[in-house]
Amino acid sequence: MLICVVGLGKLGLPLSVQFASKGFSVTGLDVNPETVRLVNLGIEPFPGEEGLSDKLAEVINEGNFSATLDAQLALVRADVIVVVVPLLIDKDFKPDFSLIDDATEKIGKYMKKGALVVFETTLPVGTTRKRFLPILEKASGFTGGSDFFLSFSPERVLTGRVFSDLSKYPKLVGGINKKSACVASEFYSSVIDFAERAELKKKNGVWNLGSCETAEMVKLAETTYRDVNIALANQFAIFARNEDINIDDVIEAANSQSYSKIHNPGISVGGHCIPVYPHLYLSNDPNATLVSASRLQNSRMPFLAIQQICESLGNVTSLKCVIFGISYRSGVKESAFSGSLDLLNLLTELGVSVFGHDLLYTNEELSRLGFIPYEIGDPIDFAIVQNDSSIYQDLNQKVIPGCKLIYDGRRVLDRNLFPEMIFLSV
Repeated sequence: MLICVVGLGKLGLPLSVQFASKGFSVTGLDVNPETVRLVNLGIEPFPGEEGLSDKLAEVINEGNFSATLDAQLALVRADVIVVVVPLLIDKDFKPDFSLIDDATEKIGKYMKKGALVVFETTLPVGTTRKRFLPILEKASGFTGGSDFFLSFSPERVLTGRVFSDLSKYPKLVGGINKKSACVASEFYSSVIDFAERAELKKKNGVWNLGSCETAEMVKLAETTYRDVNIALANQFAIFARNEDINIDDVIEAANSQSYSKIHNPGISVGGHCIPVYPHLYLSNDPNATLVSASRLQNSRMPFLAIQQICESLGNVTSLKCVIFGISYRSGVKESAFSGSLDLLNLLTELGVSVFGHDLLYTNEELSRLGFIPYEIGDPIDFAIVQNDSSIYQDLNQKVIPGCKLIYDGRRVLDRNLFPEMIFLSV
């Protein structure tokens, strides 16, 4: 079986390596020459994915994996084509299909008869059948479901732990017809080893959901659920603060009841998934007021934090602020939709000099993002903890001299270590 993975990003590359580690011949297709060059040297182009460096070097040395810029070379002999090309959203939060449409047209142009095409990119419901099937049929002259097979299987992994998540969670598949779903199920059963999950009602493994629409909706449902739950937790936290109630005590007590699973409130919701996928759901269901209200609530959290700081400090113009934690979550070097960027923009508009600290980033990288690099121990006027990295849990007023206020955006600090500061939190 010859496999082509289209898109060698933070999900596509580990997927390629996983497939190759099972002994299959895998070609990775990408548009970035530097990514292709590094991959072919056995060097991971984006450090931070657990186990990727060693696994990549191994499959390159064994000759099971290579990368290319040549679409025809990668696609023309492939039995299975797995697509992990980004679906972006525009400034109005509408899906921008330009990149993935272009990739789909190339696949149709070069794929052979009998190939299986699987989209793993998160999509609005109906996209596989209504958008990509016609593109593939027009470009190839083939008929989907008989001349080639078309399925959707959502990625359900987090960057930094892709390999463990692949084995942990059921692999969901759905197709444009029964045959497409079955072929995709057989493929994934051959390339993933699944961990035992006794708590699941069905055995962990490949779950054939039948239609691609069902599989598409599952991914939107599970990510939108998290956004809505976090928004509810944030709403509770805002109310609790105004009533002088400890929200930690409320959540811990409420979640002692098995039907309550309130998430943690926080200063922001970042990353490629949770801030984006609810908008994909809304593109299908624009009247989903609960989803749109939740997205608005979470997107406003950085603004509410700055508002609370300004209420405590007064005029912040010309003050210096440090943001601790630039990546959207700890342990992952990724600033996509990170709350740190929203805080940077809001504070800059107020005339604040914004410093940034994150051990995952070099000073040069911090500067490119717009932050002034900060060293622990330098004087500062106020500080904001934006992610829950363990290195910030031991912060105290001695290591941030001159600081008048600290905002604990992740509720990870010991407020007793800041007796002479204004201490605020979500």
